[in-house]
Amino acid sequence: QVQLVESGGGLAQAGGSLRLSCAASGRAFSSYDMGWFRQGPGKERESVAVISSGGGVLNYADSVKGRFTISRDNAKTTVYLQMNSLKPEDTAVYYCAARYGATFRYWGQGTQVTVSS
Repeated sequence: QVQLVESGGGLAQAGGSLRLSCAASGRAFSSYDMGWFRQGPGKERESVAVISSGGGVLNYADSVKGRFTISRDNAKTTVYLQMNSLKPEDTAVYYCAARYGATFRYWGQGTQVTVSS
């Protein structure tokens, strides 16, 4: 079992930056691939970025490539999402999740990111 708590969301202007953090507690954080997901108003949840248990980046959504960076610190059991050059379309609730086996099984409660134009 892994408990995940996101933080760092808020209001930003277009072109600005935010850094999201996801603190994990529980067993074996370093064994899990970690992902950031988002769900915008009226939209389905989508994958934003995924990082392997060892810190290799597995994928970014095309919409965030070159603007967002996922990273992790296994010693601090935390995964980060640095978001630069924010756009209004990045407005969403952002979730972190831990993949155990083939599925993202553990989810945080989400943090709201709002980007104003």
